[in-house]
Amino acid sequence: MASEKVQQVNDGDFDTLISSGQPTLVDFWAPWCGPCKAIGPVIEDLANEFDGKVTIAKMNVDDNPNTPGKYGIRAIPTIILFKDGEAIDQLTGAVGKTQLVDLCNKAL
Repeated sequence: MASEKVQQVNDGDFDTLISSGQPTLVDFWAPWCGPCKAIGPVIEDLANEFDGKVTIAKMNVDDNPNTPGKYGIRAIPTIILFKDGEAIDQLTGAVGKTQLVDLCNKAL
């Protein structure tokens, strides 16, 4: 079951979300992607752990082609950390929770 703390973001509201003033971690994924499914529960854990400090969001790349194209995403899952509307770091592939926690902490 998806956490209410993980926001679903699309091409239309993406720029507003990443410019909200709070650091934002975006998981670019697709429903057919095995590694994306594997890190799904970790993304949900992060949303609980960083609630109120880092916004955690997911973007389905199949439904939203513009934003992934803008950021040059060629492989999924790709996780990008944004601060003040700018991408400050990213990870690609099914990374572990420790790497994702470290990534979130970079923005705090």
